[in-house]
Amino acid sequence: MFKKGEQEVLSTLDESNYKNERIKIVLPEKDMPTHWYNICSDLKNPLAPPLNPGTGEPIGPEDLAPLFPMELIMQEVSTEKEIEIPDQVRDIYRQWRPSPLYRARKLEKALDTPAKIYYKYEGVSPSGSHKPNTAVPQAYYNKQEGVKKLTTETGAGQWGSSLAFAGSIFGLEVDVYMVKVSYQQKPYRRALMESFGARCVASPSDETESGRAILKETPDSTGSLGIAISEAVELAAQRDDTKYALGSVLNHVLLHQTIIGQEAIKQLEIAGDEPDVIVGCTGGGSNFAGISFPFIGRNLRGESKTKIIAVEPANCPTLTKGKFAYDFGDTGHLTPLVKMHTLGSSFVPPGFHAGGLRYHGMSPLVSHLAEEGEIEPTSYKQVECFDAGVQFAKAEGILPAPEANHAVKGAIVEALKAKDEGKSKTILFNLCGHGHFDMQAYTDYFAGNLSDQDYDESEVAMALANLPSVSSQ
Repeated sequence: MFKKGEQEVLSTLDESNYKNERIKIVLPEKDMPTHWYNICSDLKNPLAPPLNPGTGEPIGPEDLAPLFPMELIMQEVSTEKEIEIPDQVRDIYRQWRPSPLYRARKLEKALDTPAKIYYKYEGVSPSGSHKPNTAVPQAYYNKQEGVKKLTTETGAGQWGSSLAFAGSIFGLEVDVYMVKVSYQQKPYRRALMESFGARCVASPSDETESGRAILKETPDSTGSLGIAISEAVELAAQRDDTKYALGSVLNHVLLHQTIIGQEAIKQLEIAGDEPDVIVGCTGGGSNFAGISFPFIGRNLRGESKTKIIAVEPANCPTLTKGKFAYDFGDTGHLTPLVKMHTLGSSFVPPGFHAGGLRYHGMSPLVSHLAEEGEIEPTSYKQVECFDAGVQFAKAEGILPAPEANHAVKGAIVEALKAKDEGKSKTILFNLCGHGHFDMQAYTDYFAGNLSDQDYDESEVAMALANLPSVSSQ
């Protein structure tokens, strides 16, 4: 923590000298969290267990061993409140952590709102997003177990480039199956992965049975995260020296991201503020969990009553329109069944630019919290999110990734509500990454070529009709 005098200096700057400038709230490196926070320790009701799709029975650690190192499997099922961050992982984190928290003074002025708006900026990482927070420990634990190669999927490429970065640190080969529409839209993300030494393949591909089956049925398939997951899992399961790494959805992935919210709590203490509302974009759930879970934990323990808003794309509305049921995490049905909000594992979302949010399912933990009423899901369309992102960039000087635009939109909506109500409130959102590799999306936006692509409701209905039959649903 800062000394009292330093807090007073910050307060003076905040309230007088820099009223129209953003304020950067820096957490000293020595105060970076030493443990990840496990929200499973505070849940009122436990999560439904993952099931073996063949038997319908709960799976055990041995069932996941072909895909993940045992330490990550133990984290996946842990109910301990805190899990220590290995020293070597913390040393690597120090390249960009603690990440800055900003007070968005210029945005507040542009909106003419009485609300205070803060954002935690994760775009300072080597890959430009929050994803290395879990890529680094996943690579570390795999290296500790003697793994030589990792396979994974990626949507917009933030996760793929982050795992490529982590793999380069620990000397691991990395194969990335990138959703084909994003592979075509975002060539610089591919180049970044290759710069770190990874191999990037457009999915569906002809390298796997899963990919070939999709191409046979739909030769011009734009791909989906579910398809890319199938390809990566299939290859990992075939080799003893290879494991699979996932960038979102699973408990251990969300666990690693909680360093974001823990830092934010300390930074807001320095600023002398407490959030009334927290906003995060949601696709699989990782960055949303990172910013919100430490605060939700305080709510669950009766220490606060912070409003938590999960923003998703209206053209892939998993939380707001999906069914809470057991489903496969991939299109090829190679994964265990998990209980989550889903649009059906065969659903292929439209090719909108927020590729990291184009997933048919939602994290079981995030889904569980939605069912328990601990979070408020909402959705917005593509163009209005880009409108918000450009307004933010003009005010704050940071161009958000298309995924992060959803959180920006949610925060602006809350700030304008405060204006209409004539009430002050403190809003915190996670700016989970910059948009420097997403300029084609902004080129399309300024040319008027972005549209609000509606998803096919009949395709969702068909996908949901084919949900696996599980007696405990």
